[in-house]
Amino acid sequence: MTTLTDLPAQSLLLRPRPPSTSPSSLFHTLPLPRRNPSTRIHCSIAEDSSATTISPSRAATLPSASNVDCVVVGGGISGLCIAQALATKHSDVVPNVIVTEARDRVGGNIITVQKEGYLWEEGPNSFQPSDPMLTMLVDSGLKDELVLGDPNAPRFVLWKGKLRPVPSKPADLPFFDLMSIGGKFRAGFGALGIRPPPPGREESVEEFVRRNLGDEVFERLIEPFCSGVYAGDPAQLSMKAAFGKVWKLEQNGGSIIGGTFKAFQERNKVPKTPRDPRLPKPKGQTVGSFRKGLAMLPNAISTRLGGKVKLSWKLLSISKLDNGGYTLTYETPQGLVSLQSKSVVMTVPSHIASGLLHPISTAAADALSRFYYPPVAAVSISYPKEAIRTDRLIDGELKGFGQLHPRSQRVETLGTIYSSALFPDRAPAGRVLLLNYIGGATNPGILSKTESELVEAVDRDLRKMLIKPYAKDPLALGVKVWPQAIPQFLIGHLDLLDAAQAALRDTGCQGLFLGGNYVSGVALGRCVEGAYEVAAEVTKFLSQFAYK
Repeated sequence: MTTLTDLPAQSLLLRPRPPSTSPSSLFHTLPLPRRNPSTRIHCSIAEDSSATTISPSRAATLPSASNVDCVVVGGGISGLCIAQALATKHSDVVPNVIVTEARDRVGGNIITVQKEGYLWEEGPNSFQPSDPMLTMLVDSGLKDELVLGDPNAPRFVLWKGKLRPVPSKPADLPFFDLMSIGGKFRAGFGALGIRPPPPGREESVEEFVRRNLGDEVFERLIEPFCSGVYAGDPAQLSMKAAFGKVWKLEQNGGSIIGGTFKAFQERNKVPKTPRDPRLPKPKGQTVGSFRKGLAMLPNAISTRLGGKVKLSWKLLSISKLDNGGYTLTYETPQGLVSLQSKSVVMTVPSHIASGLLHPISTAAADALSRFYYPPVAAVSISYPKEAIRTDRLIDGELKGFGQLHPRSQRVETLGTIYSSALFPDRAPAGRVLLLNYIGGATNPGILSKTESELVEAVDRDLRKMLIKPYAKDPLALGVKVWPQAIPQFLIGHLDLLDAAQAALRDTGCQGLFLGGNYVSGVALGRCVEGAYEVAAEVTKFLSQFAYK
């Protein structure tokens, strides 16, 4: 499991983010189950930053930075990592980069809160330590701040009232009780290619998995995993767009196993590039964070970029120049400011990019407006250790990454991360910190619930399988509601993205790039990997086409 975008793929639980205000957190012991709906605990609701069109002629230019090589619009993790990649890998071609952020802080939906002995996340919770991710954190000076979870920490799925471990390695497959023997045989034969052929059209995640691996794999593993990564509906998510690496296995090898062997063979034909000796060497399949939480990464990148990061700069309009390049007009604390840039990378959410790009490409704006972001709430609560059911303890402690809940099990909470078990110094001694996600594409009604109702729903769910039924009420640390949380990679997603990019090309918008999690993928690690890819595209464009 990860989180919300990076829900992410790190999963929402296995790993999770859009714009927000700075959180203010209060501590409350809630009187459950009866509660006055008007009682406010801590609720922070993410704000949208819509665009207002204004004529560039009214704006003053900023003499020290009025002509730059690249403007990155959006100071979330994607935008910051693109700027850092340009600075560390391509500074010879792209020396002058500006990052603009409408809010007064960087990080996007990465929000870490620390108070009274607790440290919790209100967006993404962790990341998969891939080499691109490790490169980014090392270049940001955070190598010594990296913390990694136990690679042997079990993950659990709720099935028929019991939390059942998910197999973490092939040797576990014959023994885990989440699936029946028949379900395991069906999955094995299907993976070998003994299953119905592809239908010749874009399949949903549900269709692909049921056809290849059977009903049990879908209902007991993949459906809850989709809730964890995307907070999504697998009947609507595109297999090709959401889980493209697995989809390609069948395409390239005729079956999942055949594609896996073919991928190994092709990988062995390519000479291995020496690994950067600076990078840490994580052991096993694990997840990572930082000693003081995920917010350390955007803050460290921003510090390294220094004056190249402009906070409280709200983009009002963008227009093409006759001789190439773009003019961007901002509302800033110093008044209206106009920048001219050879290239632009839009990393804001697609619906915000749509409004900004409408004046220069209505077709691109229309495509970008059609991506769906369902609401998700991150609910952080704490219990005394003695509130944990005895059968959930290992050596007297709550251990593991967390748990996922299939929609069929009639539990409203999507899943729960065992924050205090996963990373050190997340809760005071004798306390357990749990990060819970609720909402998503199958439960948009959370927007009508009060903060107390969300906490009550989570507490009620946890008492069914993790918390003792008569334990004391939880300590509610924070409720963060993301009205538009995670872009859904639905059937047709890649076509819409291609249409938006083609429309920009057709209207002469060379040098204007789209980035962010709706392009690269929702997991935090994919946002970082996508940042390196976009930085390479910008560099290629400027080296070939832009005037120096």
